[in-house]
Amino acid sequence: MRPAAVLFDCDGVLVDSEALANGAVAEDLTERGWPMTMEAAKLAFMGTALPDMVPRIEHHLGRKLPADWPEQIVARIIARYHSGMLEPIPGAEAAVAAVAAAGLPMAVASNSGRDELRNKAGLFPFFRHFEGRLLCFQDVARPKPHPDLYLAAARLCGADPRDCVVIEDSVTGARAGLAAGCRVLGFAHDTRPVDLLEAGVAEVFTSHAALPGLLGIARAGAAA
Repeated sequence: MRPAAVLFDCDGVLVDSEALANGAVAEDLTERGWPMTMEAAKLAFMGTALPDMVPRIEHHLGRKLPADWPEQIVARIIARYHSGMLEPIPGAEAAVAAVAAAGLPMAVASNSGRDELRNKAGLFPFFRHFEGRLLCFQDVARPKPHPDLYLAAARLCGADPRDCVVIEDSVTGARAGLAAGCRVLGFAHDTRPVDLLEAGVAEVFTSHAALPGLLGIARAGAAA
């Protein structure tokens, strides 16, 4: 069935930013005395908002982070985005265009902060399809895995969450979508399909070319 609205996560769904962001986190934490690789940072923090990262890092380090650590790490991440290394997820632009062509409202609901999300969106013209419906963890009381972001995204689209489809690539995000009452499709890009299925997603897909069919609309290639 066609949904009333499609609610996209951003990192790992629309833009291939997980390695860049987690590489920046790994670099920062290694400098602070917690040796870490990008892969280890991704495993530890994928889908986690900065406010939830801070206590975990402080617990491991045994000391407080600087008060401006969130600003420091965001600046380091954004610098990587603007280095030319950030790319869209293959097929994301065509899939978003297909959803827009079908007349379905869309929103982005990201556990990123506002500056980080706006910088990512500003690099890729296809974000115009979201018409300002870009939500970050700073826009709601609680980040994922709480349902707040997806409930707010559904409201922005004028839709009942139960009639919305969420596109997520992380277990944390999938839990948020399910808690909001949405149907969740798991994009197995950086997460194993079995982990997404165990989180409760309705279906798993590995290519954005499959998304229009899962949504009951025209194929992405026809709308790109």
